[in-house]
Amino acid sequence: MKLIDLLLEELNQEAAITRKFLERIPEDKYNWQPHPKNMPMKVLATHIAELPGWVNTAVTTDGLDFSATPYEPKDVKSTGELIAFFEENLNSAKEALAGFDSKGFTKEWILSQGDQILNRYTKYSVIRMTYSQVVHHRAQLGVYFRLLDIAVPASYGPSADDMGS
Repeated sequence: MKLIDLLLEELNQEAAITRKFLERIPEDKYNWQPHPKNMPMKVLATHIAELPGWVNTAVTTDGLDFSATPYEPKDVKSTGELIAFFEENLNSAKEALAGFDSKGFTKEWILSQGDQILNRYTKYSVIRMTYSQVVHHRAQLGVYFRLLDIAVPASYGPSADDMGS
């Protein structure tokens, strides 16, 4: 199996788990946050939904300059909009990966703020970092759910809620 196919398979597996988490977010809790240093739930969820789009960015660009492209989080108004935003980003990731020549994986990708280089990566490492970010932030969302007594969906096996604990 080619590496592109493996990455697409992993993307699909993670997307199925992520979708279960995003679908459970109650709109009346969008502004809730467990601590002032934590993101409000809507901001966290929107970030999770946008992350698959980073795969497209990694594949189709040589970097991201925040001074030229300032970060602007999407303002979703409903869980339906959130899911649609996630699916849009997921589809762009799939299309970008499917059309990518794996010879480009080792090409440098630069994250910068104007002339200041924040980090240098390979395109492959940006894709892997993106997948890791999804898992990381999804776990944060699971903590939010637990604190709000919202059933935590299964990720890689049954959750305590699935087990009846």
